[in-house]
Amino acid sequence: MRAVDLIVKKRNGGELSASEIQFLIGGYTAGSIPDYQISALLMAIYFSGLNFEETAALTWAMLGSGRTLDLSGIGGPFIDKHSTGGVGDKISLLLAPIVAACGVKVPMLCGRGLGHTGGTIDKLESIPGYRTALEEREIRAILNDCGFVFMGQTESIAPADRLLYALRDVTGTVESIPLITASILSKKAAEGSDGFVFDVKAGSGAFMKSEKTAKELARSLVKTARVLGKRAAAVITAMDEPLGRFVGNLVEVRETVSALRGDVSADVAEVTCRLGARMLGLAGKAGSLDEGAAACRSVLESGAAYRLFLKNVAAQGGDPRYLEEPARLKPAPCRVDVVAETDGWVAGVDAFKIGTAAVLLGAGRATKESPLSPRAGIELVKKRGDAVAPGTILCRLFFEEGVDAGEAESLARAAYGFSEAPPARGRLILYEMEAS
Repeated sequence: MRAVDLIVKKRNGGELSASEIQFLIGGYTAGSIPDYQISALLMAIYFSGLNFEETAALTWAMLGSGRTLDLSGIGGPFIDKHSTGGVGDKISLLLAPIVAACGVKVPMLCGRGLGHTGGTIDKLESIPGYRTALEEREIRAILNDCGFVFMGQTESIAPADRLLYALRDVTGTVESIPLITASILSKKAAEGSDGFVFDVKAGSGAFMKSEKTAKELARSLVKTARVLGKRAAAVITAMDEPLGRFVGNLVEVRETVSALRGDVSADVAEVTCRLGARMLGLAGKAGSLDEGAAACRSVLESGAAYRLFLKNVAAQGGDPRYLEEPARLKPAPCRVDVVAETDGWVAGVDAFKIGTAAVLLGAGRATKESPLSPRAGIELVKKRGDAVAPGTILCRLFFEEGVDAGEAESLARAAYGFSEAPPARGRLILYEMEAS
C-alpha cells in the first residue's frame, strides 16, 4: 500500500477498508507516514466523510496504537460518561460519586478545558494537591476503594489520538463528526468500561451549535460504541445558557461541594439525575429512568455521594479540608459586578459569551501555553426567568490582580438578554437515544 493512493481514494469518495485504515494509522504512529500526508487524509475525511464501518475501523486502529487498562479483579459493572463540552458543566464532578454510591464503578477519563469550555481536570487540580496523572496500579486501587477515579490521558492510552488531534487543531478539521467520534471512543474504550453515556451538548456554548448536528454526533457515538462491543446511550442537553451558578475552576468545585451537601441548582440536578439514570440503566442497576433518577437523588440527599467525593479527594492527593471548610474555597480577590440597566426579566444568558469572558479572566487558556488562574471565574447571580431592575447585580467577575477585566466585563454584559414579560422555561433534555 501507498499512503498517497489511499488519500486519493478517500478524496474521491471511496471507502477505506479496515486494513487500509490500520496501515495509515499504524504508519503515522510509527513515523513512517509524514504529517503532510495525514493532514491531506484528514481534509479528505472532512469533506468526504466516513461511514460507520470506517469510523469503527479508525477507532479500533487508534485504540490499538496504545494499551487498554486492565480492570480484572475489580468488581464491575464499569460505566463512564462523556460530555462534549460546555460552560459551567461541572456535571462529571457530581455524577461520578453519585453513580458510584449506587454501586457502579466509574473509571472516568477526563480532559482539560478547550476553547471557551471548561475541563474537568483543570477544575479538580484547583484543589490543592489533587492528582489526575496516575499510574495504572493507582487507578485500580482508587477505583476499587472509592468506586470512581478521575484520570488524565496517559502516554500509553491511544497515542495516535494525541498525534491526530494536534494535526486536526491546525488544519481546520476539528469539526468532523467521524473524527470526533474516533477521538472520543479510542480514549474511552481504553479505560476498560463496559458502557458509556454521552452527554452531547447543543447550543451557543457547545461545539455542536444545532440540535441537528448534535443528533448526528450522538448517533455516531452510540452506533460506533456498539460496534466496539460497548453498551451506549446518549442524551442531548441544552447549552445555550451556562449550567449552574458558577463558571470557572475552583468556583465550580465550590458549587459542586454545595450541591453534594444538598444545595443544588435545579438545572444541574435535572441533567445530573437524567445522566445518572442512564448510567444506572446501562449497568443493570435501574429498571427505568424514574427509578434511576430516584436512586441518584437518594444518595445525594443522604450525603453518601459527598462522603465518597471526600474519600476520592484524599485518595488522589488532594486536601479534603478545602471541601469541608468552604471558607478555604475563596475566588480570586479582585471583583467586578455587572449590573442591570433596565426593568424586566432575564430572557437568557449566552453561554458562549460567558465562557469566553471566563477565559479572558484567566479561568481558561487562550493558547496551550497560557497560564491558568484556578481562582478566576464568574458567578451568575441572575439567570433566565429572574426579575431585574436598574442596579440589580447580574453577575460577578473574579480575577487576580494585574488582569484587565474590561473586555470580559463587556462580554458578560452582552451575554444577558432581557424581556418585558417572564420568558417560557427552556428545555434542558432535548433528545435521548440508545443502541437498539
